[in-house]
Amino acid sequence: MKILVVDDHALIREALRGVLRELKGDATIVEAPDSDQATQRIAEHPDLELILLDPNLPDRSGFELLAELRESHPAVPVVMLSASNDRDDIAKALELGALGFIPKSAQREVMLSALELIFSGGTYVPPEILGRPQAPAPPLPVPPAPSGRPPSAAELRLTGRQMEVLALMMQGKSNKVIGRALDLAEPTVKNHVSAILKALKVTNRTEAVIAARTLGVAPPRDAG
Repeated sequence: MKILVVDDHALIREALRGVLRELKGDATIVEAPDSDQATQRIAEHPDLELILLDPNLPDRSGFELLAELRESHPAVPVVMLSASNDRDDIAKALELGALGFIPKSAQREVMLSALELIFSGGTYVPPEILGRPQAPAPPLPVPPAPSGRPPSAAELRLTGRQMEVLALMMQGKSNKVIGRALDLAEPTVKNHVSAILKALKVTNRTEAVIAARTLGVAPPRDAG
């Protein structure tokens, strides 16, 4: 497994190397301190399987780089690793297609658990944002399925196609990438996303992902 870490702080990159090697002992860790070098590393290593990206880079916004990466390398998962724990930043990252958002302030055990979830195909959102007044946990449309069984499309009041769209949303895919994957026009994808938000009784993609995870919906392991 090959992972790119993009962060301008050497100490952060060193700490991440330790965490990643604890999880993936055979992983090759590639590093870049800014977006220009990140672009070079990505070109040099077409077999990257994960990118950890700081949104606050010295030469440009990491959010801009994230948007470009989701267009140019849609099969490579990108996770934002930020000093910020602002809900708007988290929502922006997920809207742009990040597979997760991990605060740098997270304890080592939390970071390990978050990365384990992402490696298994899930999406990580800091749980503490759900406890803030401006970010209440969305009401669940149905109770969790018994015995840990993922809920069916019928239980969620979704079609089979909408379940496929939801699974790709949980992988951090943009509408354009979802359309390519499912051979759908982008306006059709938008209609499915709107139906998903309505069925889950949420107002945006971030809350939809949180609700789906809470209900036990599992995204496919293949992030491509």
